[in-house]
Amino acid sequence: MSHSVNTDLVQLCREMGRRAKTAAQLLAIATTDTKNRWLRAVAEAITNNSNIILEANQRDLRAAQSKLNAASIDRLQLTPARLQSAVNGLNQVAALPDPVGEVRESFIRPNGLRVERIGVPLGVVFFIYESRPNVTIDAAALCVKSGNAVILRGGSEALHTNIALCNVIADELESTGLPRDAIQLITTPNRELIGHFLHEPQLIDLVIPRGGKSLIEFIQSEAKMPVLKHYDGNCHIYVDRSADFDIAERIIVNAKCQRPGVCNAAESLLVHAEIAHAFLPRLSQLLQNHGVELRGCELTRYHLTDAKTATEDDYRTEYLDLIISIKVVKNLDDAVSHINTYGSHHTDAIITTDIAAAQTFIQRVDSAAVMVNASTRFHDGFELGLGAEIGISTDKFHARGPCGLRELTTYKYVVMGEGQVRS
Repeated sequence: MSHSVNTDLVQLCREMGRRAKTAAQLLAIATTDTKNRWLRAVAEAITNNSNIILEANQRDLRAAQSKLNAASIDRLQLTPARLQSAVNGLNQVAALPDPVGEVRESFIRPNGLRVERIGVPLGVVFFIYESRPNVTIDAAALCVKSGNAVILRGGSEALHTNIALCNVIADELESTGLPRDAIQLITTPNRELIGHFLHEPQLIDLVIPRGGKSLIEFIQSEAKMPVLKHYDGNCHIYVDRSADFDIAERIIVNAKCQRPGVCNAAESLLVHAEIAHAFLPRLSQLLQNHGVELRGCELTRYHLTDAKTATEDDYRTEYLDLIISIKVVKNLDDAVSHINTYGSHHTDAIITTDIAAAQTFIQRVDSAAVMVNASTRFHDGFELGLGAEIGISTDKFHARGPCGLRELTTYKYVVMGEGQVRS
């Protein structure tokens, strides 16, 4: 019986993959105008069907109340404002240049050959993600605009919301002349299906996992095709000795408290020893007013007696909750060393009025994004003008940081001649 079930799952996986492959071939030659008409049509359809989508989300939220913590519930929840933000993202993606067919480099060789490097789609993307159903919209928009078919595997906790969204999205594909199979949602709850997709490199061109550490490590070990990881967001803020305290407080509260359950929220705070006595007590009161639990080193606890003791694990932890680890550091070198040792290379920030310190931090911190006097929460595709993102990569190949349209393409060389032959 077990073998029969596995065989059925393999066949389901291969059938979805084959349909996606066919759709990708059609998308690769779709015009920019057609893709943009679809994006604008989806934006309008989501607005018109917002009640249905929000009702489906409420159904998921009710089922999740007893299973998820507050931060996870927040990631799962769609509000009218969040849905409108997704609609704005669709329109922004429509306004962006199409990376497919873009001439990225062009030159003429001494023998007269014209060489061009031209943007082309990746093919079929297998996208695995948890909670945050607005990501369904972002992924669909980015993949179709960049000429890729996508197979979506959202978390079971968001199933009803994702089904409602994908129904709206797929209907508009057909109405604008694009293949409906360009976007497929896996509704089968069996997690074994993921493993089958990961063993089909002839059907899947890229896997993008966006979820917990164990999920990403499993995919990295099993996948037979390239993986673009959306890994931990253990983000740091370093308050330098020259920092403006008011600016530092505003940034830290925003980075930690606005949405603690997202990957670009601050998880760790580093404070220069020369200002710790003056800065930490006033910051502590602000954070505790927002319900933040403080975990600090010995020097931190000297200034903040009510802070809990931070362990070695605390400095490596992405809490995704109202908890922050704090360490008093001797100097900028100490801060950089701590970030490069304990961080996840996602987003790290310095608060300083010292230009030289800012430049040193930028040069030496090995992260996908480095912020100077700005919240870590700005490391986001929409905020950085990419329209949306399918994830924030902490890899170095082939993309790093927010993965938007260009990061979902590769390129080919086109060589134009007039009968030249090689001597």
